[in-house]
Amino acid sequence: MEVILPALTSLLALAMALGLLDQWRERRHSFQLVWALGMLFFGVAAGCEALAAAGGWSEDLYRTWYLAGAVLTAGWLGLGTALLLGRTRFGYAFAAIVLLGGIITVLTQRRSQFADADGVALLYLIAAGLVALAIAVETYFQNERWPLIATLAMAVASVVAVILAATVPLAAPGYAVDPATGQPVADLFPGALRLLTPLTNFTGAMALALGALFSAYVFMPKRRVLPYSLDPNQSGDQFIFNLVIAIVALPVNFIASLPGAIVDLLRGRLHSRVPATLLIAAGSFVAAAGDTLNRLDITGPFAIAKFIAVVLLLAGFLVSIEAFREFRVPFTGIRLGRRRQEAEPEPT
Repeated sequence: MEVILPALTSLLALAMALGLLDQWRERRHSFQLVWALGMLFFGVAAGCEALAAAGGWSEDLYRTWYLAGAVLTAGWLGLGTALLLGRTRFGYAFAAIVLLGGIITVLTQRRSQFADADGVALLYLIAAGLVALAIAVETYFQNERWPLIATLAMAVASVVAVILAATVPLAAPGYAVDPATGQPVADLFPGALRLLTPLTNFTGAMALALGALFSAYVFMPKRRVLPYSLDPNQSGDQFIFNLVIAIVALPVNFIASLPGAIVDLLRGRLHSRVPATLLIAAGSFVAAAGDTLNRLDITGPFAIAKFIAVVLLLAGFLVSIEAFREFRVPFTGIRLGRRRQEAEPEPT
């Protein structure tokens, strides 16, 4: 099982990456290409674990595993969600997530006390704050450029991560695993690299999960228990009040709308995006839980959590109307079914 489970995880992640790449080839939506890249990193990280379980860890595998899995996977998946929801007010939530990621970076440094990383943590916080402010401002003025800011930030973070992962010296023997479970731990990496994890991994995982829930809410029949408005034309004090109310109103309205969504599901009228995005959200939370436990040195559930996560993500992909109802042969124009016509989403 030490080899089979991560190997299956890698194969499923790479299969989903190919499916997303095929969707991008067909539709040319940027979020599909970015999601494909994120799932590629997911597959590479799990593949490193499978190879290590079969033949032992090496320094190259260890560096690749940490770079692909701990820094790049969730970050690029979350960026795909930002690109998908670029025309919505999800930018406010994304900005808050980025800022929170910067704060968690500083708190991580205070907890772990990485040598010579205090200045790095502060630098990451400042960068996160500037990116969050720019995204929030662009969202307020209803500009659709805020995902481009997120893309630039993730690209810069990725370049920094690649340079650090490839060049930083590691203590002998060049890799570290939990002796009880054989799962890799990141203890040998310096703080400058490890502090990128909350900045990219946390931000990406939360964006993917919350974005999936937001997408489900967009496409489900709504019951608005708590009304609010994010119209930028209202006065400043009203806007701030409504923005605070929205933090509570969105989850309350989401929960209140679930019974109607279940009724529509049983009647076959529910938009396919709703169950698809709920599965993606579940997969995101499972992956985040496994990563969190791993950082707390609880490495036993790590491989199982990643396998469950990729199964849920792949299920969400297959339930989507493009992959499941149309039956298009990948990388061809051959269609074996007919796409179901579905109603446009209600405004949020």
